[in-house]
Amino acid sequence: MTHPFELKRIHHAAYRCKDAKTTVDFYRDMLGMRYTTAFAEDHVPSTGAYDPYMHVFLDCGGGNVIAFFELPNQPEMGKDPNTPEWVQHIAFEVADLDTLMAAKAHLESRGIEVLGPTFHGIFRSIYFFDPNGHRLELACNIGTAEQYAELERVAPLMLDEWSRTKKAPGHAQWLHVDPGSLVE
Repeated sequence: MTHPFELKRIHHAAYRCKDAKTTVDFYRDMLGMRYTTAFAEDHVPSTGAYDPYMHVFLDCGGGNVIAFFELPNQPEMGKDPNTPEWVQHIAFEVADLDTLMAAKAHLESRGIEVLGPTFHGIFRSIYFFDPNGHRLELACNIGTAEQYAELERVAPLMLDEWSRTKKAPGHAQWLHVDPGSLVE
């Protein structure tokens, strides 16, 4: 099936923040992102509504941008009370396990509580929260080309089974065996 247009990449992903400066400082100092752009308006360009905001953009590397809105006239930001805090998160890729461990040490040395590294079969990751309560993940890929191909092959089968049963399909159980935890 041909599609009438092609997406190039994610231009940016935008989230709300409590304080724009604190957010920029965190992402720059803790994760090394480059602060590139700020928009500030009294009226929302797309709707025309009066709602003053500061919109800040940070370069995550590789042409990826994350942005945040500070909205001082809106009620205090909150979270979906029906969604566990581990579900909604932003994941950033790092080069390798050594970089992941260096990031963990850096974050912990700055007083940030870090969970992990966690084994996910084809990647390992650490988790922590930004000053706004957004859960963040840093991940390094460790999978083989064969593993990624197998996951793509079974993805439709898994989705079909999940849709019917709402139980975890077993097609990729091998992902949950951490070779680093096996004792001989």
